[in-house]
Amino acid sequence: MKVLFVGDVVGAKGREMVEQYLPKLKKKYNPEVTIVNGENSAHGKGITMKIYQKLLSLGVQAVTMGNHTWDKKEIFEFIDEAKALVRPANFPEGTPGKGIVYVEADGKELAVINLQGRTFLPAIDCPFRKADELIQEAKKRTPYIFVDFHAEATSEKQAMGWYLDGKVSAVVGTHTHVQTADERILDKGTAFITDVGMTGPYDGILGVDREAVLKKFLTNLPVRFEINEGRGQLNAVLVEIEEGTGKAKSIKRILINDDHVYFE
Repeated sequence: MKVLFVGDVVGAKGREMVEQYLPKLKKKYNPEVTIVNGENSAHGKGITMKIYQKLLSLGVQAVTMGNHTWDKKEIFEFIDEAKALVRPANFPEGTPGKGIVYVEADGKELAVINLQGRTFLPAIDCPFRKADELIQEAKKRTPYIFVDFHAEATSEKQAMGWYLDGKVSAVVGTHTHVQTADERILDKGTAFITDVGMTGPYDGILGVDREAVLKKFLTNLPVRFEINEGRGQLNAVLVEIEEGTGKAKSIKRILINDDHVYFE
């Protein structure tokens, strides 16, 4: 089973890059499952029903989220009916939505789990213990389990990778918007990367206009962050999972921008 995962889609430029390159990537790599992190897709904060439906129309089968899940209030109107939308599973009990979905592909099922870290982020339930709970549930249905760990600290992401090694097919980090060059198969067969990176503006600072960010660093004054509207980039990974065992065979980084030109 091949799984294509596209890193944090940021604003209109990120959506544009997905629309432009996702069909090409699907044609080139032929993934059975395509997952996108969409928590920044609505002008950098949250997601709307319209954007969610657009991603599905492009062939996305699961949309993961993160700490910006609730930023667009309209999400409360559709999250419980959005079968392909996955918010962090370790949000407190009683939170709308779900933290695990199952994607059917060629007669098999892929469990997609979304978790959020706690280091430098709001205090929520333990992602490690919640992972154990959901994996135990998922194993009753499928050996193929894919985890999007939305976290700030590289140490916490790497800790999750090692903690889940051999228990899941893949652990990929999201949230920090910079693709790391540490993709690997861990000792017990789990694919891992600290951060998949961002799909959005290439010339901003983590997707935001440079001027505002620089002013903040130089003066520490309050500033309004706006999404950069310059050139775009797409960051993703392709994970191939062994049939039957659920162990990862390979993980490949994908980086597309004007300095890393896409080839068919």
